[in-house]
Amino acid sequence: MIRYILRRFAIAIPLLWIGITLMFFLIQLAPGDPTTRYVSPRFSPEVRELMRDRFGLDQPVHVRYWNWLSSFVQGDFGRSFDRGRPVSAVIGDAIGNTLILTGLSLFVSLITGVILGILSAMKRHSVFDRVMSILALFFYSIPGFWLGLMLILIFALQLGWLPAGGVVSVNHSYLPPGNQILDRVVHLILPVFVLGVTSAAVTMRYMRGSMLEILQQDFIRTAIAKGLSERIVYLKHAARNALGPVISLFGLSIPFLFSGAVIIEIVFAWPGMGRIMVNAVLARDYPVAIATTAIAFALVILGNLISDILYAVADPRIRYGNQQSANAVR
Repeated sequence: MIRYILRRFAIAIPLLWIGITLMFFLIQLAPGDPTTRYVSPRFSPEVRELMRDRFGLDQPVHVRYWNWLSSFVQGDFGRSFDRGRPVSAVIGDAIGNTLILTGLSLFVSLITGVILGILSAMKRHSVFDRVMSILALFFYSIPGFWLGLMLILIFALQLGWLPAGGVVSVNHSYLPPGNQILDRVVHLILPVFVLGVTSAAVTMRYMRGSMLEILQQDFIRTAIAKGLSERIVYLKHAARNALGPVISLFGLSIPFLFSGAVIIEIVFAWPGMGRIMVNAVLARDYPVAIATTAIAFALVILGNLISDILYAVADPRIRYGNQQSANAVR
C-alpha cells in the first residue's frame, strides 16, 4: 500500500509542475499589466517604468518564470501588487473561510446524497424515487448563482429568516459566546446549501445507479434466499459494495466544490479564496492570481489522488493489480 501511494505521489508532482507552469505563462501572456490600472495624466511614462521595475515586469518572461518558480518551491509566493502584502498572508486570511464552506458542503453533499441514493434504490420506481430523480436533475441543472440569489430574495429579503451574506453580523463581537456561534451558523446555512445541493444531486444519482447494479448480483439473491431481511441486505451488503463510484466521486468533489465556491463566495459576499481570485484577476495582481490558481490546480490533483487511495483501500485488487499481472505472465 505504501508503494502504491508513493507511486501516485510521484505521478502527481510532475503534473502539478506542468499545471502551474501553464497557469504562469497564460496569465503572463494576457494583454496589459498591473501598471495599466494606474495610467493617468498625472503619471509620467517614467513613473510607470519605475512601477514596472518594482514589480519585476521589465524582465523577460523566462527570467520572471525562473525567479517565481525558485521562490514557489521554497514556499514564497511573492508580494501582492495590489495589496502590497505577502501573497501567503493574503491567502492565509481567506483560505480558512473557504475550507469551512467547502468542508461543510462536502459533508452535506456526501451524507445527503448517499442516504437519498440508498432510499431511492430501495424504493425504485415509486413516487419517492421519481420525485428524488426530478429534484436531483433540477438542482444539478440550475445555475448556482441563480439559486443563491433566489434564496437570498426569499429567506433574507422577503422573510428575514437568514442573513443575505457575510461571515458574521455587524454586532457579532458584542454578542454572548453562544449567540456568536449561532450567528456564524446562520450565515453558513444558505451558502452551504447552495454549494452542497448540486454535488448532493450527483452523489445521489451515482449511489442509486450503483445500488441498482449491485442488487442484480447473485450474492444479493443468495442473501435474500437465506431469509435475511431486506433492510440488512440493502444496508449491510448492497450499500457497502455500492460505495465504489461514490468513493471516486468524493475526491473529484473537492475541486468541483472549490470552483463552485468562487461564484458562491461572490454571491454571498463570503471573504474566501474565490473572491480573492476574482479580484486578483480583475486587478491584474499576478502573484495572487498565480498562487490561487496553483492551489486550485493542486486541489484537482489532490482530489484524484485521494480517490485513487480510497479506492485502493476499498478494493485491494487495485493495489495488487500489477503484481497479479506479473505473476500471471510468469
